[in-house]
Amino acid sequence: MTSHARGAFDVTVAPLQGDDEYWGGFGRLSIDKTFRGDLDATSRGQMMAWRADAAAAYVALERVTGALHGRAGSFVLMHVGTMGADATTLVVTVAPGSGTEALTGLAGTMTIHNDAGKHTYELAYTLP
Repeated sequence: MTSHARGAFDVTVAPLQGDDEYWGGFGRLSIDKTFRGDLDATSRGQMMAWRADAAAAYVALERVTGALHGRAGSFVLMHVGTMGADATTLVVTVAPGSGTEALTGLAGTMTIHNDAGKHTYELAYTLP
C-alpha cells in the first residue's frame, strides 16, 4: 500500500569551493534542506548542473536524515531535472537500498513544487 507524506521545505544551494563560476555552462553545487510536515528531516547533497541561454539540466544526490511519519532513519534521493522553453521535467526517486533504521526498505518518488520561492513536497512511498 502506498503512503503519502506532504509538507514544505527550505533549501540553500551554493557553488562548491572551486566551482564559484560555471565552466562551459557546468557547475557543482551543494544542497542543504530542512523538511517540515510529514517528513521532519534535514538533508545534504551535491548537484551537477548545466545551463545555457534558455535551457538547463541537473542531476543530484542528497541524504535525508530524520523521521518520516515518525519513523526515524535516513535515505538518499536521486534527482534528474531538465528545464527548457517548452517544458520542465523533474524526477526525484528514493535510491534503492538506501533506507536505514526504521526506513529500511523505503521506496518511492517525490514531487516538488516551487510557487514563487515557496517549496513543497509530496513523497509517495512504500515500506515493508
